[in-house]
Amino acid sequence: MNQGIKTIIFPVKDVAKAKALFAKLIGSEPVVDGPYYVGFKVGGQDIGLLPNGHAQGMTAPLGYFHVDDIKKTLETLVNEGAQIQQAVKDVGAGRLVASVKDFDGNSIGLIQNA
Repeated sequence: MNQGIKTIIFPVKDVAKAKALFAKLIGSEPVVDGPYYVGFKVGGQDIGLLPNGHAQGMTAPLGYFHVDDIKKTLETLVNEGAQIQQAVKDVGAGRLVASVKDFDGNSIGLIQNA
């Protein structure tokens, strides 16, 4: 089942500056504050800052659809013409992520929680 886009990840080069800016914008401190990821919660939405995002090829924020079966969803998208941008990867605590580019070059992120 697709639960919609619930997570948006922003690639950042200066995590300290980005964290300060987003804390002011959101009006709260991050709920996750690590060297690999900084995360905020806003009205049921996850807003993440990814310090290594640019090094991983991210050039813009990416919305992630929350899905129940990431492998099946990824296969469906590829069968419809999407190209894998990032294969399924465990990013910790059993959370799986992947991304594809559609036929127009748009990036689509997928997340499956443990």
